[in-house]
Amino acid sequence: MDYFKKLVGDRIYLSPKGTSNEEVKQFTEWMNDFDVTDYIGRTSQLITLEGEREWIETTAKNNKNINFNIIELDTNKLIGTISLEEFNWINRNAVLGIFIGDTEFRNNGYGAEAINLLLEYGFKYLNLHSILLSLLSINERAHKCYLKCGFKDVGRNREKLFLNGKYYDLLHMDILESEFSGDYIRNKNIK
Repeated sequence: MDYFKKLVGDRIYLSPKGTSNEEVKQFTEWMNDFDVTDYIGRTSQLITLEGEREWIETTAKNNKNINFNIIELDTNKLIGTISLEEFNWINRNAVLGIFIGDTEFRNNGYGAEAINLLLEYGFKYLNLHSILLSLLSINERAHKCYLKCGFKDVGRNREKLFLNGKYYDLLHMDILESEFSGDYIRNKNIK
């Protein structure tokens, strides 16, 4: 697969999401895996190869979202995805989405590194003022990761999402540009 080192960190880099057959197949597999979809609230959706390809191609063409593949630096292995979506340029905010699909790379700091790369890009290059996200209340691993990256809890919708026969709260978090301090992008030219 062809990847491009847009944002390089210490152990990973973020590459613009592509449409190769291998990528589409990998994301289709992940989007049909309960280990991934339960925590992002998308288990009820049935994702086909054609549907995943269409989603990737549509989002790439509309330029409304910024979607990256998360790639391990040493092996060029695709391990997940991260994005900024729902941009509001007047209020200078966007919504972050992420998942690490490859189970070998979970709980090892790869998600936090990807988030910090994207936060620096969002605040220092896209001139965003705040970045928001939502997550299921049962996703304690992600909640701890977001707190570690500087996000603050800002709200909750009680029993918002139905999953496996139960309702779960939806937590809301955000981080302001003034709360972010970091120098994570290793390949930038201007220091």
